[in-house]
Amino acid sequence: MTAALVAGLLAGYGIAMPVGAVAAYLVALTARTSLKVGAAAAAGVATADGLYALIAVAGGSALTGVITPIALPLRWVSAVVLMALAVHGGAGAITRFRDRRTSTRPDTAPVSPARAYLGLLGMTMLNPLTITYFAALVLGSRTTADPGLPEQAVFVLAAFAASASWQLLLAGGGAVLGRALTGDRGRLITALASSALIAVLAVQLLIPES
Repeated sequence: MTAALVAGLLAGYGIAMPVGAVAAYLVALTARTSLKVGAAAAAGVATADGLYALIAVAGGSALTGVITPIALPLRWVSAVVLMALAVHGGAGAITRFRDRRTSTRPDTAPVSPARAYLGLLGMTMLNPLTITYFAALVLGSRTTADPGLPEQAVFVLAAFAASASWQLLLAGGGAVLGRALTGDRGRLITALASSALIAVLAVQLLIPES
């Protein structure tokens, strides 16, 4: 049981900690909204990681045959979605900046926690690297005897908890950043930098691995 707990924690932190498009978007979203919205978004990311951990544990070796034929289409879909988010985020930041300076148009509607949760859940679920990561991890760690149901449950819950704790840490960082950059220009720079990073990561998805 302890081994499953440790393995789940390591798996959760392993997929959550690398800086990627989801992390960049989460920090930028919290910076321009609130910690409440950021926490909901963080829960969406952790839910996706937990679901993929569950799928990987339940699917086992069957995942290899399923993910291989659709890996390339998933990469394209993920890249398109990320690029759309980058463009939308950058354009929205410029629009908000202009609106606040000219006061000719109302500010954009605030993002609700439910919308943030669903948006980050979908964004993370579209990432083919997440399910590939968990599948490879589970398959690589199997011994001659498959783990029982209690160990599988502990693994999934630990992966979810680890991911959630890291995503909440990112959301907290975004909230601090938002308070530090109280000016319109600072928020604009943060949003544009985030959009640029997401666009770069989207392009990298389409670069063939050597």
